Amino acid sequence: MKLVCRSFVVLLSVFVLFGPAFAESSISPELPPGLQIPDAARPGPQFDVDAATQAYIDLLSPEQKAKSDAYFEGGYWLQLWGLLYGLVVAWILLRSGLSTGMRNLARRVSHRPWLYTMIYALQWVVVGTLLALPLTIYTGFYREHAYGLATQGFGEWSLDQLKGLLVSLVIVPPVIALIYAAVRKTAERWWIWATCGAFVLILFMMMLAPVFLDPIFNDYKPLRQGEVREEILSMARANMIPDDNVVEFDASRQTTRISANVAGFLGTTRVAMNDNLLDRTSAPEIYAVLGHEMGHYVLNHGLRLIIYMSLVLGFGFWIVHRYFDRALARWGSKFGLEGRDDPAALPLALAILSLFFFFATPLTNTIIRQAEAEADAYGLNSANEPHGFAMVAMRLSTYRKIKPGPLEEIFFYDHPSGYARVHRSMLWLKENQDNPTASQPNPQ
Repeated sequence: MKLVCRSFVVLLSVFVLFGPAFAESSISPELPPGLQIPDAARPGPQFDVDAATQAYIDLLSPEQKAKSDAYFEGGYWLQLWGLLYGLVVAWILLRSGLSTGMRNLARRVSHRPWLYTMIYALQWVVVGTLLALPLTIYTGFYREHAYGLATQGFGEWSLDQLKGLLVSLVIVPPVIALIYAAVRKTAERWWIWATCGAFVLILFMMMLAPVFLDPIFNDYKPLRQGEVREEILSMARANMIPDDNVVEFDASRQTTRISANVAGFLGTTRVAMNDNLLDRTSAPEIYAVLGHEMGHYVLNHGLRLIIYMSLVLGFGFWIVHRYFDRALARWGSKFGLEGRDDPAALPLALAILSLFFFFATPLTNTIIRQAEAEADAYGLNSANEPHGFAMVAMRLSTYRKIKPGPLEEIFFYDHPSGYARVHRSMLWLKENQDNPTASQPNPQ
């Protein structure tokens, strides 16, 4: 326990010592409200896609671009530091004997494997959350405020983190117990059964999230009355999407980002927009975003992505299966681990799985980015708002690097880059120059 306390103090000290280097900048990350159409992006016989795209890119000031690049490129390093931090947490749990201590305590409560595994998992969630707290505070609170992307005070932010912890305490232990049941019952084939179970569980959670999980963190309500609502509902009906579950939620209490999403499965599917999108953008931008989200719905991306990601997870489980026994043979006795079905070995198994997903990042990003590109194309053709779409891409690019290199985009982007999205919008406009929005004057 002394080792755990010392390690926590060291990790927290790193945050305290180096955190002040990231003081909040006075540069506003936001673009002005309203649709801003550059002159070079107006339709005409000499319309040039590349010139129009560059004109949009130039809406970002050099300072805004530098800040956006710094934020996004810093995220590359955070992926590495997050991996290393997680490995250190796993080492602390194993090396200190805390993991075996939690297992022994769980066995004193019950000798039934499924029950003591759940009790161990409850302790693991709490202890793991506490050990990860310094990095969580830095990435989730301090850094977001430093770049002007967060709106919550530390108390409100901490309350949301506590809610997330409580949700994890309800969901994670039964999941861990089911995986270990598969390990005990199916031996060498456990990873196959775990993959199938994960697929079913993800579908189930996807169905429950809009009804039971999302409202814990935000207030969801029917879309506000007005012309925008009627146009959005019309778009939904035209795309054969039920128009009785299009809602808005109060993300502004947490963030300055604009967003929308399609969530749910079967009868719980809904299209949701955050209030930042509704309050700080123009109608063409809102329609463009909704066209994109409707593309996800119509193209059935939710189910497809679950299938793809379950296959990737299955490969990850197989990697754990291949290397876990070797790791146990080498370090198991040193850490007091009894075998593959010992829940105290969970940190070791997750360390292997986290290494797999770190190196699989280009694959998972590409899977998601492909679906996002398809939804982009669908949204342009359903909303007919190329300038709205380009403007939204620019707003997102105040915290996403606007123009990465080809390999950079493959490795680090789970959405098309801002440059790619603006270019796609201008290419669409070149082929549809009678677009009515393109002739509208800019707001004064």
